[in-house]
Amino acid sequence: MIYRLPLLCPSALAGPDMPPLRGQRALRISAIQDLARDAPPRLRAFDAVRDADLLRPLPPLCGLALDRPLIMGILNVTPDSFSDGGQFAEAPTAMAQARHMVEKGADLLDIGGESTRPGAQDVPVADEIARTAPLIRALRDEGVRVPISIDTRKAAVARAALEAGADMVNDVSALSWDCDMALLVAEAGVPLCLMHAQGTPQTMQKNPHYEDVKLDVREWLDNAVMRAEAAGINRNRLIIDPGIGFGKTCAHNLALLRSLGLLHEIGCAILLGASRKRFIGTLTGVDAARDRVAGSLAVALQGAAQGAQILRVHDVGETRQALQMWLALNIKENGAVA
Repeated sequence: MIYRLPLLCPSALAGPDMPPLRGQRALRISAIQDLARDAPPRLRAFDAVRDADLLRPLPPLCGLALDRPLIMGILNVTPDSFSDGGQFAEAPTAMAQARHMVEKGADLLDIGGESTRPGAQDVPVADEIARTAPLIRALRDEGVRVPISIDTRKAAVARAALEAGADMVNDVSALSWDCDMALLVAEAGVPLCLMHAQGTPQTMQKNPHYEDVKLDVREWLDNAVMRAEAAGINRNRLIIDPGIGFGKTCAHNLALLRSLGLLHEIGCAILLGASRKRFIGTLTGVDAARDRVAGSLAVALQGAAQGAQILRVHDVGETRQALQMWLALNIKENGAVA
């Protein structure tokens, strides 16, 4: 099996023969690297016939165009999340943080009531619903209109969130935790994010191993998308996430970030969630998660340069500022970028 990694060039520097990657304004395809398990990488020119699918723009996500990276603000209403556990567990602080992220430029909010950090324990369904559904309903009642994602592995939690006003589901188990999730998402007709993970939160960092992490994760996500389609979920509504930090060593995470473009061939939007994660602290010597903002921005811009359509982050304002500069530097158009 041969997999295609599009090598990308800023549109500001691209030649006239370099086509845009899936309608993205800032990126052009300069060449293709073909990868296989049993052969060395092979560099070749872009083929307008063979590679035409890499040009096809993706449909909007919750009404949002995917011609530039979207910023998804993380709102953990949990007592034990790795970065901000307990900080937004109470309704007033959670509401204030949601408003703050929207004001700072979040395109979407991702609200979760169960930590999936390494070693985290399962949360009862009723507790997870109580943490998330009333908050989503209160945000909608207050007039917050940005799309809201519910970050959960459980169908009952997702159903309550959708009824409260959520627009999509972010399932870190990729439909493998709750057998009712696929049917719920198919019937609701909402977007779904499928994330790769090796193991569970209790086991995933116990000596994770891959033959070739970039190809293993690519094939796993291929299969996850096919399972979702078999359950009645249209590929146009699917988002894929390589699961940085979920059953990966620091070396695995770096390999995935360098080859993130391998996922474009699947034909779904790519979500990158690496904000404040442990590997950033390992590489930079920064122990406290809240102090890993600069490293997180570097990873977010790497994701943008690889064509990720959604950046899931804690630090919305800082990411927005960095991304605005990245877009201004990489798009031929003059002037500020919204």
